[in-house]
Formats: sequence, structure tokens, C-alpha cells
Amino acid sequence: MFVVNSLPVAIVFCVVTMLGWGSWANTQKLAGKEKWPFQLFYWDYAIGVFLFSLVFAYTLGSFGPAGVPTVENLHSASWGFLLPALISGVLFNLSNILLVVGIDAAGMSVAFPVGVGLALVIGTVASYVEMPKGDPALLFTGVTLIVFAMIMSALAHKRLPQSGVRNPLRGVIYSAIAGALMGFFYPQLMRAISPNFNSAPIMPGMLTPYVALVFFGAGVLASNFLWNTIFMRTGNLTYGDYFRGSARLHAIGILGGVIWMLALSFNVIASSVAGPAASYALGQGATLVAAIWGLFIWREFRAAPAGTNKYLGLMLAGYTIGLVLIGAATQ
Repeated sequence: MFVVNSLPVAIVFCVVTMLGWGSWANTQKLAGKEKWPFQLFYWDYAIGVFLFSLVFAYTLGSFGPAGVPTVENLHSASWGFLLPALISGVLFNLSNILLVVGIDAAGMSVAFPVGVGLALVIGTVASYVEMPKGDPALLFTGVTLIVFAMIMSALAHKRLPQSGVRNPLRGVIYSAIAGALMGFFYPQLMRAISPNFNSAPIMPGMLTPYVALVFFGAGVLASNFLWNTIFMRTGNLTYGDYFRGSARLHAIGILGGVIWMLALSFNVIASSVAGPAASYALGQGATLVAAIWGLFIWREFRAAPAGTNKYLGLMLAGYTIGLVLIGAATQ
């Protein structure tokens, strides 16, 4: 299987994660502009996640001198490790659907800093406890600055005109709940993966990152029949509505899932060098990327009153400096 042994390459992989996780939601925004409900979009997104995990496992996961190929690892894997990978997909899927609701209600420039920012804090701390790798002073100073950036984002959102909105904090609330759940999926996934998979033999019963990602993707798609069906019913949507969508709309949703899963896959591969805590935290720099998309491309704060820019500036500064410190913590 393909592995990474160079820290600069691992950092590049984390940057790819950051760009992917911060940009996939543009596909949701595009679908939403065509009045395609987020629940229907999300079916294609989940399909894209699972399909990419299979492609990744049977290409890069099946060739190379390190570890074992995907099929061989599947035959030797223990359910004690397959189950955590599945559960991580189920947990992530619930949190991500809630984040999608937050994006739908509050926009990318708010939902990501609040939801994904909170997930970054929880996931980084939990991952560091599981495997303490990196400079803790730099790592947790960076995390503190990201908490500060989350607060600035919420304050900026509070200043937006709320005419015609029954619950102006709906998007923030959904995003915060999503973040609280999302922070736990990554440590759960890493428990299934053999430690030091880039340089040591795969431990008996444990998974290569590629097989773990397949079961993560399966957990996402399977749990969609529960989580997303609930949201479809609240939106008075049927499966027939999904099949009435155009090929273009379905392609947009699948592309969103592929982008997100490519980002996660690169992040997990990089974790063998950078450490799970730092690689996850760097990847969740997606909040900064998403905020830039929301602010400057979708112009989600164009109706905000004077003085809002100072909160947005502090948000961007907090994220930028925090991510620089987290990157330095991997050295």
C-alpha cells in the first residue's frame, strides 16, 4: 500500500485536506441555488464518500511495499477493529447532516467556524490523548486561538439582519451540535488503524488506513437510511423526489462526497508522520477556507451593518495564526 514517510509531504497532504474539507460545501451551495433540498443532495454526497473509499482502497491501498494489500487485510481483520471504523462513519454522518442544516440556515462563513471549529478542538484534544505526538504548547495555543475565532464568528453572525427568520440562531445551534459530535469521529476511526502503519507491520486484526476508510464510508452510507430519512420526513420529501433530480444535480452531490473523502483519505495517510492530533487540526483549517468562500465568493455578510468587519477580521486572524502554530507543533 502507498504510505508517506516525509514530513513535508505529510504537511502537503494536510493542506489538501484543508482545501477539500473547506470547499466541498460549495457543491451544496450550487445545488441549493437550483432549489435542490439539502436532504436530497446529501444522498448523493454519501454515495460519493463510499464510492471514493472503494476506489482508494483498490488502487493506492493495494499496491506498494508497505503494509498489506486491501484484500489481504480484509481477510485478516477483526470485527473488534472493523466496528470502530463503521461507528466512526455513523457518528460522522449524523454530525455532518446537522452541519449541512447549519450551512443551509446560516451559510458557510458561520456554520464552518462554529461547527467545524468546535470539532477541531474536541478532535485535536481527543487525538492527542490517544497518541501524544507534537509540541503540546504550540498545539494547544493554536487550539485556543481557534476557539477565539469561533466566538468572533458567532458575534459577527449575531449582527446580521434577521428579518423573516423565526429563529435567527438556528444555524449556529445546529452547527454547534454538529461540531460537538464531529469531534469524536476521528479518534474513533484512528483506533481501528494499526499504529505506525507507514513503517511497522500491520498488527494482527487491525486495519490498514485504506480498509478502515472503506468501513467508514460504509458506515456513512448505511446510516444515511436512518439519519437522512428522518430529515426527509421533516421536510416532506420522498425517495421519489430524489429520483426526479437531474443527472447534473446528482453529479454535483457525488462530487461533494468525493472531494470530502479525498481530503479525509489524505489526512489519515499523513497522520502516520505528523501525528493524528496535528494532522486532524491542520485538516480542519478547512474552517478558514470555507469562511473565505462564504465571505468573498458567496458574500454571505453583504447585508451586515458597519462594524461587523472587525469581528470577521479577528476570526480570520485567529484561525490563521492558530493553524500556523498547529503546523509548527508537528516539527
